[in-house]
Amino acid sequence: MEPGTYARQRLVSFVAALLGTTLLCLAFGDIALAQDAVPPACGGKILEKCTPNSGDTAWMLTSVALVLMMTIPGLGLFYGGMVRKKNVGDTVMTSFAVTCLVTILFALLTYSMAFRAGTPFVGGLDRMFLRDILSDIGKGGIGNPNPLAATIPESVYICFQMTFAIITPALIAGAFAERMKFSAMLWFIGLWAIFVYAPIAHWVWGPDGFLASGNDAAWVKVLDFAGGTVVHINAGVAGLMCAIMLGKRSETGPAHNVVLTFIGAALLWVGWFGFNAGSAVTAGMQAGMAMLVTQIATAVAAFTWMLVEWSLKGKPTVIGICSGAVAGLVAITPASGFVGPIGAFAIGIGAGVFCYWGCTGLKRMFSYDDALDCFGVHAIGGIVGALLTGVFAVEQYGGTAGVLEGNVGQFFNQCIGVAIVFVYDAVASLIILFVVKKVVGLRVTQDIERDGLDLALHGEMVQ
Repeated sequence: MEPGTYARQRLVSFVAALLGTTLLCLAFGDIALAQDAVPPACGGKILEKCTPNSGDTAWMLTSVALVLMMTIPGLGLFYGGMVRKKNVGDTVMTSFAVTCLVTILFALLTYSMAFRAGTPFVGGLDRMFLRDILSDIGKGGIGNPNPLAATIPESVYICFQMTFAIITPALIAGAFAERMKFSAMLWFIGLWAIFVYAPIAHWVWGPDGFLASGNDAAWVKVLDFAGGTVVHINAGVAGLMCAIMLGKRSETGPAHNVVLTFIGAALLWVGWFGFNAGSAVTAGMQAGMAMLVTQIATAVAAFTWMLVEWSLKGKPTVIGICSGAVAGLVAITPASGFVGPIGAFAIGIGAGVFCYWGCTGLKRMFSYDDALDCFGVHAIGGIVGALLTGVFAVEQYGGTAGVLEGNVGQFFNQCIGVAIVFVYDAVASLIILFVVKKVVGLRVTQDIERDGLDLALHGEMVQ
């Protein structure tokens, strides 16, 4: 081989090796840079440009569907079966219309008022019209979660809390069933969602609410895992104000279809697992315990109600056992993330006894017409659950001890929280009702009430 040819081959080999080495370095460098660029997991103090936890997100997506099912169709059927046949359409229409109205208001305004930082009394308006929500589609799954739900996309958290905002005012309809104008209902529910639900939700659950147990600067730390005060006492007290303002129905009758009520109660029971276990906002140990105690308390309350009714009236009824189940679900709601099985048994018994009394003795004592026992089940059950949370809370489960573990002060915190919500809700609801009465009127005419709301207000009849 000629010396020149050999030299050229050596040079080509050297250049090829150099290029190969450079390409390998660049490739490994790109891999390293790509690894460095992977967004961190959302949670703790990492709340910007991070990756949501897929397990938590999947559970919360499921919970959203479960809780929405509680209102439509659950609550609609539960209430619809208990009214007279001529008012079934108006009753189920109310649940559906409230779902639509509150969804719109929540997206426009009340989510920001309730669940964003602002003042101890109401949240800021930085999420009005849901602006500045970073899409988790098309940017590698990156998101900026709400600090209240650090491991899931904010869009999912919004949907979850939206379902709570929907069912709370829908519950109120049980008190004014069969006699309230549909237009008055829409005005009342819309104003109530803005001026009552949103502030109270912020007080108890907001990042800087003055009753929020998760706020280090809270004035009084109230334990409410899934809505004993925010949802049930809130709805029950508003329902009582509606019953007082509207007055008694001109005529009443038995439930027209107990099977519809049974189906509705069953859907509520199943959906409530999303309500309570979903309020952990993670697919973890606390969600599991919340699910277990929800099942126990509900069964105990339903069985207790059945036994009480059987002993006092001689017969156990479908409406009774279904109402007892809902009472148990209500009462365990504030406690579900804080108590264990023993607490669930006690709360179930308390709900069965006290809610039965609330729907019978208390109602007769004060002679108000709470048509479908919104106050008797939801307010009384919510109060029982909220107070017993302060007794049976287990520090190992929820991070806060109750009376049985030596923290007597927590019981008094619960009493204060119940009292504040009760008084504010009663006063604000009465003001809203008074305004609506002056503007559009509250009650249908006697002729419409006699003939039925379905045909007169909606032009439809259930055959």
